[in-house]
Amino acid sequence: MKLNSNVRNVIIIIVLAAIVACLSAGRTAATVVTQAISLGFLAAIVWIATRLYREHRTAVYSLGTRRRWILYTALGVAALTLTATDRLWNTSGLGAIAWIVLIAGAAYALYAVYRSTKEY
Repeated sequence: MKLNSNVRNVIIIIVLAAIVACLSAGRTAATVVTQAISLGFLAAIVWIATRLYREHRTAVYSLGTRRRWILYTALGVAALTLTATDRLWNTSGLGAIAWIVLIAGAAYALYAVYRSTKEY
């Protein structure tokens, strides 16, 4: 019997969730499994980003140096801000405001680069 790939993926996620739930009695084991799953998802995201970059490398280089610099900076700011979400939100209101400003600035920069590629 051949399973559909979507059904197979859902079964894998359910099995991983069951393993984490069963191991939650031992906090160390649950932490290790949770970290392993997180690293797996991070590796998948990096792999997808690498594939997308390789497929669209010509389009990225055709942006020009200035727009490419803005694109890379915006992606870096967004990644660092998302990484520091817990620290920024757990501070007083100033951290939350900084988080919103950084994410909004990165989103605007990405949108500006996108719009500039669609202009003639």
